[in-house]
Amino acid sequence: MQLYTGNKNYSSWSLRAWLLMTQAGIPFEEVKLRLDTDPSSVFKERLADVTPAGRVPVLVDDGFAVWDTLAIAEYLAETFPAQRLWPEATRDRARARSLCAEMHAGFGALRSHCGMNIEASLPEIGRRVLAEQPEVASDLARIDAMWSQQLAEHGGPFLFGERFTIPDAFFAPVCSRIRTYALPVSEPARRHVEHILSLPAMQAWTAEALAEHDFIEYDEPYRQKP
Repeated sequence: MQLYTGNKNYSSWSLRAWLLMTQAGIPFEEVKLRLDTDPSSVFKERLADVTPAGRVPVLVDDGFAVWDTLAIAEYLAETFPAQRLWPEATRDRARARSLCAEMHAGFGALRSHCGMNIEASLPEIGRRVLAEQPEVASDLARIDAMWSQQLAEHGGPFLFGERFTIPDAFFAPVCSRIRTYALPVSEPARRHVEHILSLPAMQAWTAEALAEHDFIEYDEPYRQKP
């Protein structure tokens, strides 16, 4: 299998698929492309060979391309049932899919105003955004409530108990955002963030992000190029 990804510092969608596969021990070859919106860029040209969507991540299995993180997660769950990527109980699986769908389609304010930027530390921006953008505060409150409920019901440290599952991968970029912007969350949510960020796979992703030293201006609304 090949997994096409973008810059580890910025590409939250790539992180979801990469973390899921790495944490689950699913072998793959990473094809890393520098993010670029220019239609004639190497990024777009390389992706055009594997997907009409023109976005990362893309999973390619023996020439068959799967794009969109939710489709990739479902494909992996069916291809590797022994990895138990979804929770086992029927209702837990339904809840897990509900959480992933909400993350997949929602929280637009948080995404827009607090883009993933692993190597940055922007606590002052976090305070300003929360003060000026009530939609971001609303998104954060919903995520905090969602996590707190799951952790209380299943005992943690992951959202569905002791096993890492697809929802944990889907919300991993939010954990990174909470750290970058010092966003305030409840104590259960804070412990969950720390646990996810301490995973060996997440640590490996972070280390590679820090080593990139690649400043992409359209992903940096709050900083000037050094």
